[in-house]
Amino acid sequence: MTVELNELIKAAMDARGKAYARYSNHPVGAAILADDGNIYAGCNVENAAYPLGFCAEANAIGNMVMGQGKAIRHIVIAGPGEHLCTPCGGCRQQIREFAGKAGAPVTIVDRTGAVLFETTSADLLPHSFGPENLSSEGKDHE
Repeated sequence: MTVELNELIKAAMDARGKAYARYSNHPVGAAILADDGNIYAGCNVENAAYPLGFCAEANAIGNMVMGQGKAIRHIVIAGPGEHLCTPCGGCRQQIREFAGKAGAPVTIVDRTGAVLFETTSADLLPHSFGPENLSSEGKDHE
């Protein structure tokens, strides 16, 4: 593992420790290495009215945008168990928005930080819809 990946894993696990998951008891943390070289983390935040919660990945993306990062270079997701905790469909679309059509590495770790799965955002959301699909000329805006 590179130091960079170790730092991302630690940031995701630290974020998971701050999750507000009182309803599901399923704390999740995410950490993004952005194009500006900074690491941005987020955790899931639940609400008694379930649709009003936030996923860890979306929170990390929001923190990246607030920090003026523009693109995801790598994202790590830390779940609470030994099972895969991959991004939900909505988060896959949000990751795609900031990782671009070509995608970015996605690493899933378990509760101890052990790598369970490595893939790309493009593989998690094949044939995705992105900014270039909104162009009337079909040009790629990445």
